[in-house]
Amino acid sequence: MKIIETRDYYHMSRMAANIISAQIIMKNNCVLGLATGSSPVGIYEQLIQWYEKGDLDFSEVTTINLDEYKGLSPQDPQSYRYFMNDKLFSHVNIRPEHTFVPNGLEPDSDKACTAYNEIIRQSGGIDLQLLVHRFVNNWTNNAEYFFECAWQKT
Repeated sequence: MKIIETRDYYHMSRMAANIISAQIIMKNNCVLGLATGSSPVGIYEQLIQWYEKGDLDFSEVTTINLDEYKGLSPQDPQSYRYFMNDKLFSHVNIRPEHTFVPNGLEPDSDKACTAYNEIIRQSGGIDLQLLVHRFVNNWTNNAEYFFECAWQKT
């Protein structure tokens, strides 16, 4: 795993998007582990820009998201599935059947986790996992951003 600290949100977004786009270019059928929340939005916006310019092709990419709210349907605007559709998936040429978000409607959490682990296994594992963090420095009251990229396999 590599942790990369950046000077601001813009540079964090651009640098993380560079790493993700390099992974897609090197292996067009890669499996990306993606994060949700407000922190990766800038990353997704940059990836969309490059896709719109013709620099990226998501048609063979598979994505596996980290989490979902228990009890929310994919159509609920508060769900992470809805978020990913809104912030990335609906803007690029990724195939919907290649985008995975945990099943928040499964009442049995163990069953949901087992099923999700099987999706990861059947996908061949995750090639690159994105994690994004934002901290506020209590001394300066400034936001600090860093991201982690973990490469599980080649």
